[in-house]
Amino acid sequence: MHMARIEPSSTVAEKAAVLPQQPGVYLFKNADGTILYVGKAKNLRQRVRQYLDRSRHHDAKTVAMLRRATDLDCIVTDTDVEALLLENNLIKQYQPRYNILLKDDKTYPYICITNEEYPRIFPTRRVIRDGSLYFGPYADVQHMHFLLKTIRTLFPIRSCSLPLSSETIAQGKFSVCLDYHIGKCEGPCEGLVSKEHYRHHIEQVISLLRGKTAAIEEQLVEQMQRLAEELKFEQAAAVRDRLEKLRSYVARQKVVSTELLDRDVVGFATLDGYACVVILMTREGKLIGKHQWIIPSASDESAEVVRVVLERWYLESEELPREILLPIELGDHADFLVEWFEQVRQQRVELIVPKIGDKRKLVNLACANAEFQLREFALHRAKREQAVSRSVAALQRDLRLPSPPMRIECFDNSHLQGSEYVSSMVVFVNGKPHKNQYRRYRLRTVEGNDDFRAMAEVIRRRYQWVLQEQQPLPDLIIVDGGKGQLSAARTVLQELGIAERVPIIALAKRLEEIFIPESPDSILLPRTSSSLRLLQHIRDEAHRFAIEYHRLLRTKRTLRSELLDIPGVGTATATKLLRHFGSVAALRTASLDQLSAVVSSRIAEKIHTYFHTKPNEPTIEEI
Repeated sequence: MHMARIEPSSTVAEKAAVLPQQPGVYLFKNADGTILYVGKAKNLRQRVRQYLDRSRHHDAKTVAMLRRATDLDCIVTDTDVEALLLENNLIKQYQPRYNILLKDDKTYPYICITNEEYPRIFPTRRVIRDGSLYFGPYADVQHMHFLLKTIRTLFPIRSCSLPLSSETIAQGKFSVCLDYHIGKCEGPCEGLVSKEHYRHHIEQVISLLRGKTAAIEEQLVEQMQRLAEELKFEQAAAVRDRLEKLRSYVARQKVVSTELLDRDVVGFATLDGYACVVILMTREGKLIGKHQWIIPSASDESAEVVRVVLERWYLESEELPREILLPIELGDHADFLVEWFEQVRQQRVELIVPKIGDKRKLVNLACANAEFQLREFALHRAKREQAVSRSVAALQRDLRLPSPPMRIECFDNSHLQGSEYVSSMVVFVNGKPHKNQYRRYRLRTVEGNDDFRAMAEVIRRRYQWVLQEQQPLPDLIIVDGGKGQLSAARTVLQELGIAERVPIIALAKRLEEIFIPESPDSILLPRTSSSLRLLQHIRDEAHRFAIEYHRLLRTKRTLRSELLDIPGVGTATATKLLRHFGSVAALRTASLDQLSAVVSSRIAEKIHTYFHTKPNEPTIEEI
């Protein structure tokens, strides 16, 4: 595990020193106010101080988070359980970068049994607290559909969405459908079965979904014998058929324990920087379902990953077992779950880490499943990565690169007569733009028109950050320009010690010449080649992104400088107006009341007078 020391922000350290010694949630934020990490604690001050203790070592992710954190906030709760629930809600809402997020937090489906006189049963991803029963969530959607199919086969439950009630049925508003004629429904819409009879089927469905098949089997046997004694042989035969189907379903369930307990077994495995958590659900000793999660970049945080999965899963799951078998100790984190189970669900759940015996064998089985899921995931990932696009393969061939340039980063500079110098970086993965990874830079050390120094600065800033944050290096770097820009960028890469690890080229606009290091001659690719078209696309996208940023800065500068000509308007006021109105045109047409809502009435009157007595000159946006 990578270990590193941290130097906490002074603001964070000051706020941490005065945190309350109560349970709650703490939030680390960056300079923009973006939430980087959400955590919970029984004692806020004690927990956050552990992050800032210089004698402690932290993993790379925590170090990176603390380097970015410039602010700290907290929300105090009355209990540990409230902190757990609040943490879960905040993570779902803000998706903090440094929290472990489960499969992009998508919503898994449930099986819903509606709160109606004649309930319906259907899959849904929306949980509405209207008295309906929800079973799940089901991470394995195929298993959920198999359950629904089994229910339809075993029980004559209606599949329609008619608003059935005693009143509508008595009024004769509905008539039976095809399901009735083929024996899949008993016709409650025409009152052919009583509400009590229909409810009995629903109760059996609930038992089946809870894994309580033994009770259903006993009821069906009793019903079959009673009907036979009453000489209702056809009805008895129908019940017998349902009993056989139920036993066939039960026979397909693997018996993993002779103890007739409701138990969840947790497995954990890691491989190549990924972690997998598997939960095997056993009811009455039989395996009835499996759920799994794969978490990237989490192989060194086993206890943390298992903790997060358990908390998120059981906060949403409607059904709780009596026991949860764990592969590793969770320490104090387990207390949150146990307390929550008791306080909110009014149910005692034991968290056990077995060392030997049958329970340990069950945990080993779950871990073996987790390892299998990881290997299968790695196989599919390798196949996807091997599916190189034709243009990327052509680029590797034409530039004689050692491997396909799956990740390409391209840089371009933009300025106006040496002012507002900016740079852009665009990222293409397997020949496709990944716009969420685009970056733009406002250059700090370049004065005047010096494209070489500008390129050197942006390359240094980018790859210093990549090395510091332990991010992956690209397979190819492209700089917009010629030999000069290439030389400046290459020198920086040599200073950083990565020049031999990352190929770099320059692409000149005039003749579409490609320059490579240590070669006096340029490369000219055929105009129709897919590799050249890919390079042009990447270069043009970087140019567009740089120009877009440059125009934004020019517009802000124009508005701010013009506002500073108005008596009484300083830099702070100009910036405030800029953020609120966004453009010169909008500010010029603003009413006195609109201006007064942003600044004082005295300043608003001066601005209004200035723009309404000054000749209307076109702004940069209007040209």
